[in-house]
Amino acid sequence: MSGRGNRVIHWLRNLLCGILIGAGAILPGVSGGVLAVVFDIYRPFMELLTRPRQALPKYWRWLPPLGLGWCVGFMGFAKGIAAAIDFSSTVTTWLFIGLIVGTVPALYREAGKEGRSAASWVSMVLCAGALFAGLFYVSRIAHVRVEPNFWWYNFCGVLWGISVVIPGMTSASVMMALGLYQPMLEGLARLDFRVLSASLPGMGLAILLLARLMSWFLREHYSVAFHGILGIVLASTLVIIPTEYAAGEILLSALCCGGGFLLAYLLDKLDANS
Repeated sequence: MSGRGNRVIHWLRNLLCGILIGAGAILPGVSGGVLAVVFDIYRPFMELLTRPRQALPKYWRWLPPLGLGWCVGFMGFAKGIAAAIDFSSTVTTWLFIGLIVGTVPALYREAGKEGRSAASWVSMVLCAGALFAGLFYVSRIAHVRVEPNFWWYNFCGVLWGISVVIPGMTSASVMMALGLYQPMLEGLARLDFRVLSASLPGMGLAILLLARLMSWFLREHYSVAFHGILGIVLASTLVIIPTEYAAGEILLSALCCGGGFLLAYLLDKLDANS
């Protein structure tokens, strides 16, 4: 194949990767950071953020297709998920829970790549306990449902930025616990300027501020950091389990949960065999 043909294939491949990573930022149960790791983009991306002068000459070619794909995936999936939540937030939540649970085996393997120490297990338990206690109190005891505004949309953008920098960290569960997820999606789906002007800068700022710290932490304390991420994923999943169901929603929720789990499991197997 000619050099031009190879460049086109690589451009299309990077476009597709960008679409999937952008979708991962918006889809509960799927982490944009994890997908970046899967596609071998995470380390170059972190290098660009932490050492741009050295990294930009090496990686500038894949930035345009990745950036374009990310925008398509991020904005496109927002409209679809908003429609699904309008149909049934309970059933849609169980689909997301299935996706999250389906990714847990892959995250567990990733966390143990460099061994598991006592500190690793302590990190997982502490992170899971702290997040679960906080979210459970906010959503189930205090029944906090914040009123969406510029600053809360900015907070959602920060959460998305964290999910990009920290592989395995899904932000949607936190937004769902606070009642922010659906308003955010609806705002993105209709290209609401207030939502975009608040969330996108917040996301960019979080990525820039956390990139160097996360690079150091994963380099020096990989097992401890990733087990903490695993604990966060587990806790944020438990707290969003629905407790109220309309007629017919229990069976449909079970089917969607199983379908989400199967999809995540098959994607993991496909990646392992590729």
